[in-house]
Amino acid sequence: MNAAAPVPALTGHGMDRDDHTRADPQRLKAMRKRADAKLLAMDGLLPELDENALVYRPLEGEADDLVYLGLKDGAPIFAALTEKGDTRPAYEQRPTRALIMRLGARDLAIYAGARSLVDWHARHRFCANCGQPTTLAKGGWQRNCDGSTGCGASHFPRTDPVAIMLVEHNGHLLLGRGAGFPEGAYSALAGFIEPGENIEEAVARETLEEAGVRVQDVTYIASQPWPFPSNLMIGCHAFALDRDIVLDKTELEDARWFSQSEVEEAMARGRGSTSFFAPPPEAIAHTLLAWWLDIKG
Repeated sequence: MNAAAPVPALTGHGMDRDDHTRADPQRLKAMRKRADAKLLAMDGLLPELDENALVYRPLEGEADDLVYLGLKDGAPIFAALTEKGDTRPAYEQRPTRALIMRLGARDLAIYAGARSLVDWHARHRFCANCGQPTTLAKGGWQRNCDGSTGCGASHFPRTDPVAIMLVEHNGHLLLGRGAGFPEGAYSALAGFIEPGENIEEAVARETLEEAGVRVQDVTYIASQPWPFPSNLMIGCHAFALDRDIVLDKTELEDARWFSQSEVEEAMARGRGSTSFFAPPPEAIAHTLLAWWLDIKG
């Protein structure tokens, strides 16, 4: 496996996160007053677009409900909070994903980070320890419970790790489809990494639970932030010990082994493929399939 490391979508924001400014209220206030300070224009959790680019507006006023995203080409960039987070299931978010995929690679990565952070604030307005309201802190990278009325706990934006894996056996890949997938669509198996297990253990457990297939030799390939709402997709490859599938219907609607030629056709022909409908380019599963074809030559 000597192919170059793949670069998934939603990565490569190129910003300076500028943590020192987040932690310094006076420095943060000065950043807001800079003439080149900009506000990333969003309608709730959706970006405002100028054709295929993000829109930035001059930052005006002394609003407290702003998240400091960092420095973009030296200019401070902020995003405004929204009152409502996104609790829709994944299949209902496809129109949103189709909209943002019009963005260029860097804009897409910047928006992905902003969306995750703004959404986290909307869904974490109360302390998980005592139920009292929390307030924004550290430039939006923290929320604090008031110690005078509550417990005083600090809360931080969360990222939920997900293992997503290509499972191979004798030149074939194990791919599955969930109940909400478009007709004919198959993708890499995936599942949340649970407390107390590492990536390799999660890959083995999820593959066994979903498809009844045992794996070995798990290797890391690439990762991708996924802001629906805030996951880190950890792309892996593993080898199956056999090809006997025992499907868990509560997890998957179907799972099959696909040959290299079938994967090549699906990636080349998109919806016109006769084998299966490959994941869209924004998904790390698409990146992993392209990587696998590359190493196969």
